[in-house]
Amino acid sequence: MAFLQLLYARMLRLSYFPRICYNDRVKIGLLQLNPIVGDFSANLDKLLISYQKACAQGAQLIVAPELFLCGYPPRDLLLRNDFVAANLDALTRLADKIDAVPLCVGYVDRNPNRPGRGLFNAAAFIHEKKIKHHFHKILLPTYDVFDEDRYFEPGKETQVIEFGGHKIGFTICEDIWNDQDFWPERLYRRDPVSEQVAAGADLIINLSASPWHRGKEKIRLEMLQAKARNEKIAVVQVNQVGGNDELIFDGHSVAVDKTGAVIALGAGFKEDLIVVDLDGKTPPPTPTVWPSSEEQLFNALSLGVRDYVLKCGFRSVIIGLSGGIDSALVAAIAARALGPENVWGVAMPSKYSSPGSLKDASVLAKNLGIRYEVISIDPPVAAIEGQLTKIFSGKNADLTEENIQSRLRGVTLMALSNKFGSLVLSTGNKSELAVGYCTLYGDMNGALSVISDVLKTEVYALARWINREREIIPTDSITKPPSAELRPNQTDQDSLPAYDVLDAIIDGYIVHEKSLDALIAAGFAPEVVREVANKINFSEYKRRQAAPGLKISPIAFGIGRRIPVAQRFRS
Repeated sequence: MAFLQLLYARMLRLSYFPRICYNDRVKIGLLQLNPIVGDFSANLDKLLISYQKACAQGAQLIVAPELFLCGYPPRDLLLRNDFVAANLDALTRLADKIDAVPLCVGYVDRNPNRPGRGLFNAAAFIHEKKIKHHFHKILLPTYDVFDEDRYFEPGKETQVIEFGGHKIGFTICEDIWNDQDFWPERLYRRDPVSEQVAAGADLIINLSASPWHRGKEKIRLEMLQAKARNEKIAVVQVNQVGGNDELIFDGHSVAVDKTGAVIALGAGFKEDLIVVDLDGKTPPPTPTVWPSSEEQLFNALSLGVRDYVLKCGFRSVIIGLSGGIDSALVAAIAARALGPENVWGVAMPSKYSSPGSLKDASVLAKNLGIRYEVISIDPPVAAIEGQLTKIFSGKNADLTEENIQSRLRGVTLMALSNKFGSLVLSTGNKSELAVGYCTLYGDMNGALSVISDVLKTEVYALARWINREREIIPTDSITKPPSAELRPNQTDQDSLPAYDVLDAIIDGYIVHEKSLDALIAAGFAPEVVREVANKINFSEYKRRQAAPGLKISPIAFGIGRRIPVAQRFRS
């Protein structure tokens, strides 16, 4: 009797799903696209152009990323009724253009039921100019940079439809990230994919906006392959690409068969259109060999810079070139992202600047083909120091005078930005930002902090990778001891541990959240560990005022790390 009840319940459940079946095979088009948050017209136009291209290539079902119509992440724009209404209007206009070939696309749906949050993170299945079905995201992430529970009501039911000889379960991003056989610890009590498989699904399609960090593309693919093997189903994921504020989306949309073999893999860090035949008889191709970590990181940062600048309505940037490795790396990234004609390097020497640093800045600008100017800060430094001579009487020169130099460089760059309409890119790295080795309203000035999540040791690795074929970043910028050049014979290691030691402690303390005892037990000197931790804790007020920084690690300073400024906890 129990078996019959279970069978009857399953039949009722499956009968609820629409049956949309036209042939015995399906070619799926994956639209790996780069949306702009809130630009509904541009997103709609881009989607329709790619949709027509996929149709021309024989796609019989086409899929676009999570929340594509409004762009991801929309954050508190979701609290605006007019934003949600514009998104629904875009969906209506889109539906009128979708006829013979179905399209599934992410959007924001309203939740008419109370109690509950007013919105769903949703996907619409559109066919014959009608929205035939809606799918609601079930698992809402609230960790790291995610805060979806702030806006969305979780979906309740998993759903399966029949199409092209397949029973398809549509899922949205996080819904596929809770496989108990892959993750040692899980955040959620449900696994929507397993529920869909239990309901008869033999194909899972996932609409995703999965942000990137180092190695994320490999972890994501391994997870999808494991899910396919464990459930013995084909898995297709279309992932957003592009930069939106701090977040970078890498694309790498993928289709794997029920053995986990890769059938198709989308490009990394650029738009792509993939049409995959899940029932084709041709043996699956060998997966693309992943590029080096440095190449992936350089491509990610270039994409992040390009999208931040262009999506904010600008075209060009200004960078303070010190002759050091950090500003050189940022300039190289910007030249790649925007074209050298849209990058302006400005050297701002003082009496402490070495001739070698000026030469390195000049050579770098020539190698990159960017505009280069030299503006001395000696006159304004003398003016400010003269202004303060009386009130500073009897006081020795200290960090105050160093910060005056840095802030006058910041004033100079911001003046050029205001006059010429170019964004200033901040050049500080994660190692400096972690311990506060940076100056508020000085070298921290800027609209975007390009390498604020890149450790100093990674900066050196990227510089060497950039120079793998020819010298672009001057060798002296890489080999000379790093220095802020704010006092005679200054080096970073006057104030900081060696960068290999510092970076390892930062990674352990920030990314892996290790205690001081654990770091000391790992072999780091107790006094160094305590010094670094104290600097990290004390510098939170600086980071709160820093420019947005591109996220490339699992834990970056910024929206994903929410530490109080006024607090006294010490490990």
